Amino acid sequence: MAGGPAHKLAQPGTGCCPGRMQNSRSKPCSCPSLKLREVASMYFTMVAAFLVILVVALQGSVPRGSDFPYKVPLDPQGLLELSWNVSYPEQVVNFQLLIRDLQFGLLFGMSDRGEFENADLAVLWSDGHNSYFEDAWSDAKGQLHMDSQQDYQLLGARRAPEGLYLLFRRAFSTCDPKDYLIEDGTVHLIYGILEKPVHSLQAINISALHGGLQRVQLLKPNISIPELPRDMKTMEITAPDVVIPSQETTYWCYMAELPEGFPKHHIIMCAAEFDSFPHYNGPCDSKMKPDRLNYCRHVLAAWAMGAQAFYYPEEAGLAFGGPGSSRYLRLEIHYHNPLVFKGRRDSSGIRLYYTATLRPYDAGIMELGLVYTPVMAIPPGEDNFILTGYCTDKCTQLALPAAGIRIFASQLHTHLAGRKVVTVLARDGREQQVVNADRHYSPHFQVQGLQGHWGTWLGVTPGHSGTALLSCVPFAPLPSQEIRMLKEVVAVFPGDELITTCTYNTEDRSRATVGGFGILEEMCVNYVHYYPQTQLELCKSAVDPGYLHRYFNLVNRFNDEEICMCPQVSVPQQFYSIPWNTFNRDVLKSLYSFAPISMHCNKSSAVRFPGEWEKQPLPSITERLRERIPRCPPAPEPHPAAPIPLNLGQLRRD
Repeated sequence: MAGGPAHKLAQPGTGCCPGRMQNSRSKPCSCPSLKLREVASMYFTMVAAFLVILVVALQGSVPRGSDFPYKVPLDPQGLLELSWNVSYPEQVVNFQLLIRDLQFGLLFGMSDRGEFENADLAVLWSDGHNSYFEDAWSDAKGQLHMDSQQDYQLLGARRAPEGLYLLFRRAFSTCDPKDYLIEDGTVHLIYGILEKPVHSLQAINISALHGGLQRVQLLKPNISIPELPRDMKTMEITAPDVVIPSQETTYWCYMAELPEGFPKHHIIMCAAEFDSFPHYNGPCDSKMKPDRLNYCRHVLAAWAMGAQAFYYPEEAGLAFGGPGSSRYLRLEIHYHNPLVFKGRRDSSGIRLYYTATLRPYDAGIMELGLVYTPVMAIPPGEDNFILTGYCTDKCTQLALPAAGIRIFASQLHTHLAGRKVVTVLARDGREQQVVNADRHYSPHFQVQGLQGHWGTWLGVTPGHSGTALLSCVPFAPLPSQEIRMLKEVVAVFPGDELITTCTYNTEDRSRATVGGFGILEEMCVNYVHYYPQTQLELCKSAVDPGYLHRYFNLVNRFNDEEICMCPQVSVPQQFYSIPWNTFNRDVLKSLYSFAPISMHCNKSSAVRFPGEWEKQPLPSITERLRERIPRCPPAPEPHPAAPIPLNLGQLRRD
């Protein structure tokens, strides 16, 4: 009805002001004009809407507990547990830190090699009455400073029966020189527990903290999980109720055997030639271990703390079983027992998911990098020494199919001096793309990731560090670092080159480090997982031995000390006898950068493909990949940096 609302506003007995009664004797009530009421209503409506939007935005920015797929304990006691997820559209990592026994605060952060100096830190600290959260950094002396750009963003905190959950986030790149650049590869996480109240951030004494480090791959790739077939089966290979030795590190070996007549399936490739194999259950380094167990060195599946299941691409699987396949497998478990517990038992292992419905392609594993030979050496006292191994165009032209291969995973490997490993694909003299890179590589980041057609880990006990399943085949070394899925499949065609470069630090060594199998010798290897499988299993190089002999002669002529060049003196002994002055170091670096190479373009039988492989020229690279410029987040509004106060006594409880 027209005019209805106006009529209701002026009904007798209500007056012109809603909610106020008016009698006949009273003066007319003073009501705000309609325009003023509308303005006020709009204002409060806008405020309410803003608050709703703000609450929704804040709730949306705080991930739920189930949204953190990756998890790892930070400390040996399990008092600190880190979970996280990765948002590539936002270029941020969301962290959830569970503190089971909160005392007076915690330092959490990242640094180049796990040091507390020159570290990027998020700090929760308390003066005994009030608690604060802030972004900080430490200088070269370990002194803490508040960061003028607060890039660790606190999302929330909540108490639960199991402890305090602290939620925060960090952008991959902040373009703050005091912040750590989060990139692909290993990240060294550090933590420190505050056991006493402090009156300020600067009063925290890092050297007095109870702390440690954990190594993880933060930037996990977003890999879609393939659909599992209906005929999928599982096989569990587990340790038989092992009493974990009361020592910090133990590698435990257990022999398993496939059923006789086991047909070909797609999960794991086994290609040994043994009709029988000794059964064994005990430490891997025991003198009582049968020698033939050393042939079980081809990694088929692996798992470690923080790893998710390893899924092969839908079009490929690793073959095992069938004619000509070995029936014998070795389960190797790495027990890390830093608190030296006694009497702990373990029956963990690997669960394999496999199918008789074979996929279009068999997957394979190929070794790239340097040959395990002492001709590749690193002088002592080096902080940044580089060695490079090549898979040349001549080898790929001969050994790869016309349609090429597809690399989908990679396992980088060095020994104790390794600090960085990068493999690059080159074509026609131009670097095309990085296959895999770890610029904060750590040889202590042991076996992680589960390999198989489909896979998951079988429940492990506290103190369990890693599990590997190996097939019994000769000539294959045992890699111990993480098998990482690539963010995108890398296509390699005949005539392409794969160049693997390793950076080493030998500042703590007094004599040369030569290439070889020993832990104090060095390797530079990338085990790439690819399909379709080819005969090419090893594509690696080493400097030509004749040119190295010329180097020894040159060093002998230009140094006062005589270096024995007798034929009976081994290459390692000749390296050990060199006086490592600046001249000898620089000449060796130059030798490795121009001397011809000996190429190992090998089949799985360790026999080279036909051809001339000695004194091959180094690949000529005319165009390098440009260094990727980190993407900076939008600049925040300028405001003074200040810690965020937290009332830990009034947090919400579940």
